[in-house]
Amino acid sequence: MPFNDPGGPVVPEDDTPPLDPGPRAGADGPGAPGNGGTAGGRSRAGRNLPAAIGVGLALGGLALVTLFTVKATFLLYMGAAAGLALWELSRALGVRGIRLPLVPVAVGGVAAVALAYWEGERALVACLALTTIAILAWRMTGGTVGYLRDVTAGVFALLYLPLMASFVALMLAAPDGPRRTLVFLLLPVCSDIGGYFAGVLIGRHQMAPGISPKKTWEGFGGSVLVCVVAGGIALPTLLHGALWQGVLVGLAALAAATLGDLAESMTKRDLEIKDMGTVLPGHGGILDRIDSLLVTAPVVWLLLLVFIK
Repeated sequence: MPFNDPGGPVVPEDDTPPLDPGPRAGADGPGAPGNGGTAGGRSRAGRNLPAAIGVGLALGGLALVTLFTVKATFLLYMGAAAGLALWELSRALGVRGIRLPLVPVAVGGVAAVALAYWEGERALVACLALTTIAILAWRMTGGTVGYLRDVTAGVFALLYLPLMASFVALMLAAPDGPRRTLVFLLLPVCSDIGGYFAGVLIGRHQMAPGISPKKTWEGFGGSVLVCVVAGGIALPTLLHGALWQGVLVGLAALAAATLGDLAESMTKRDLEIKDMGTVLPGHGGILDRIDSLLVTAPVVWLLLLVFIK
């Protein structure tokens, strides 16, 4: 489910340092807050900005085309992205010797998204329960050593990717599903854009140095501003909601997107890797780009369910 996501929700730079962190965050150098230098054609954001923008626009355009032609094709787009993200997660966990039960998670994940779209919430819950049972059974063939570790990883992957993606399918299934889904996509993207430019221009004070040293409170402030404005415009315009409802949805999406990005950063630091993958030029892996979207999906789905009748 990759979309036009030029960076993390509140950070103007790559959010996870290399294994050798080098100088402390905030030290002088290309990409340090408040430093205008560049190196190797990369922007102050620490990434190839032209490539990142081009890839983001292409992915966002494809999302719009699939949403507003035959909306079920958006499920294929989302499913392809979630599948790649699952593969990236499996490889990353393998760095620590964790064997993800990939087959039952992948098969159950596809079924969960499809059932959420065509049958609704109850079928989704049943599918998740059956997939969990399948994970328990599948891993038994690998012996007792690491059984609990690998099963836990499998359930985590199931909840983190297919379950979160299923909330997008639930939004899409509504009669006004493409517009609901568009609101969901817009808010994290606007949060990213606001955080990126505010962080690049005025970012000084670290937000979470122990997790993502290059995130700044100034970038977070930019995310708040742009995300609230986007929610206040998008909800009344696209879904005939009230202005205050749009502002609330914007704030909730911002909080969820920030949590999602920080959680993935913490996962990468625990695994001692910089990126989940290298599939997207200027972006890293698929999972690096959809981390905020994953956590935002159930939050926006629930609020739209309450606000929009």
